[in-house]
Order: sequence, then C-alpha cells, then structure tokens
Amino acid sequence: MFNTDALLQELNFKAIRSSGSGGQHVNKVSSKVELTFNLIETLVFSERQKERLQNKLQHRLTKEGVLILQCGESRSQHKNKELVIKRFLELIRLGLAVQKKRIPTKIPKAVIRKRLKNKRNLSDKKANRKKPNID
Repeated sequence: MFNTDALLQELNFKAIRSSGSGGQHVNKVSSKVELTFNLIETLVFSERQKERLQNKLQHRLTKEGVLILQCGESRSQHKNKELVIKRFLELIRLGLAVQKKRIPTKIPKAVIRKRLKNKRNLSDKKANRKKPNID
C-alpha cells in the first residue's frame, strides 16, 4: 500500500502552546503538537494515490495542498506527537481505501407476499372495528 517509514520521514512537527485555561505552567510549556504534510510534493505516493487523497481530504487540505493536524489532548508533548501520528496514518489509510461497488439485489417474492399479506390482515382488523352497516 505505502511505506510508513518513508512517509514518517516527510512529516514536519512543530510544538506550540496549548490553548485554553491552565495555570502558570501552561504559559511556559509548548505541549501541543502540530503536524504538517505536503501532499503535492510527497514522493511516497503515486500520482493516482495523490489524486485519491486530494479528493477524499479536500476539506482538510490548504490551498497549497498541505495537510495540517494538531493534537493537544495530553500534557505530554511526546504523547501528543504519538497521537497525531496515529491520527494521520489512520486518515491516510482511510483516504486510500477503495470502496466496493454495491451490487443491487432484488427483493424476494416471498418477502413481498408476506408484506402484502400483513397489510391485508391489518386492514381487515381495522375494518372489523367499525360499526356494521345495517341497511
């Protein structure tokens, strides 16, 4: 499918300060990790794979074709780096997956007959609830 080690070599990481409330320590530590990956200039994927990824990930890519992911879930920079790499690889794996074409199936005749019989029974049941028409 693709070479994971070569793909990880092309990733760029940047540590930034986490947003939100924290305390005195949060203003000193850069624990949030930002991953950037240039999809257009990568050598790992073929042109066909790049096209597929661009179509599937078009809402996540910048105009220059750069994928940016951030992770600030943990207080540890190393843990955040592991999490963002795992998220990136899963995103790439899902982006390259080819969906099987759905084969339409016919509804069996027995199922149609059963449905119509149930409708008829329900209709008769409701018709029997009415007052009889004595004329």
